[in-house]
Amino acid sequence: MRVCMVAYSFYESDSRIIQYARSLTRRGDSVDIIALARVGVPRFEVIDGVNVYRVQQREINERAAFAYLFRILRFLLLATAVLTWKHLRKRYQLVHVHSVPDFLVLAALPLRLMGVPVILDIHDILPEFYVSKFSTGQDSVVYRALLIIERWSARLASHVIIANHLWYDRLVKRSVAKEKCSVMCNYPNPDFFYPQPKSKCNGRFLLMYPGSLNWHQGVDIAIRAFAQVSSKIEMAEFHIYGEGLARPNLEKLIEELGLQHKVQMQNYKPIREIARLMAMADLAIVPKRASSSFGNEAASTKVQEFMAVGVPVIVSRTTIDSFYFDESMVRFFESENVDALANAIIELYFHPEQRRKLVDGANRHIQQNNWDVKQYEYLSVVDSLICKPAHASSRSTVA
Repeated sequence: MRVCMVAYSFYESDSRIIQYARSLTRRGDSVDIIALARVGVPRFEVIDGVNVYRVQQREINERAAFAYLFRILRFLLLATAVLTWKHLRKRYQLVHVHSVPDFLVLAALPLRLMGVPVILDIHDILPEFYVSKFSTGQDSVVYRALLIIERWSARLASHVIIANHLWYDRLVKRSVAKEKCSVMCNYPNPDFFYPQPKSKCNGRFLLMYPGSLNWHQGVDIAIRAFAQVSSKIEMAEFHIYGEGLARPNLEKLIEELGLQHKVQMQNYKPIREIARLMAMADLAIVPKRASSSFGNEAASTKVQEFMAVGVPVIVSRTTIDSFYFDESMVRFFESENVDALANAIIELYFHPEQRRKLVDGANRHIQQNNWDVKQYEYLSVVDSLICKPAHASSRSTVA
């Protein structure tokens, strides 16, 4: 079977898409990816048997909605042309389109009209994402327009996948029939995320945040908390890996607090490298803002990835994280409370037995919630859409 995936993202850093492709190629399917390119990377590359076609470069520096939209529309046109051309040369049996944005599903419209089934995979719900990214309100004309676009995008797709159960309930109420919608959470990929021996760091206590740098992620809260921590834990360091609109402000904040020698900020890394770096951390911080409707409900892949590599996680108490985790797995702190986060870090530093308990609880959770266990749900959806029974090999990998 030939499958094409379309994503306005960097394939090599997107663990969700990598996992889908990995499961398909391992059972013998052919997978093409149409995605974005970073500066200096090849436009075509075969990665672990997956054909990656990078059709447009992107730097994550959009500060206005128009610039963001222009780049997406350009990518949409390029993806439509490449996808249609490749299909006419050799037929695809399935197209899997990844949102955001959800209207990227239009790239698959020519193939949909030719009878090819299309999956729309909504990683983040676009109306709420827009409100968070560009600081607008849910009463805005754009927000209401995005709700209409969401509805029509879901209607165009043969099946819709949504990234968490809270958003599934919302999407079913407003945009898609229950029978054509599934939940696929962001599970850690055991190929990359597993416990690894830590290198000796001369007594350094390393905190880490890897991910997007937007306001709702609350990384500024973590930096302010670390300013308190660094005065009490001399060997503490905070490493941040990511890109996004908030990065210039975060860099300025680090300077203002005099933390240049304690806080390192680097670009996000390919998935293999970031997994290795995460495993070297002593403590992870996921400081999302609960006051952001999007941040309060967006599930962070990084929480379970840190769990999988054996690193204890301090998590802001949001609705989504309270839904999936409890105090035996993560250390919660009151969202947006700098003092509470600083106190949590200091307490876990001075009580390593608490860190070990969190790692043990997280490990029990990960044993039941990783991609090797859950991938059959995706493969079953794929096989149902192309009207053939699920392969026995799909189930055999779930042991």
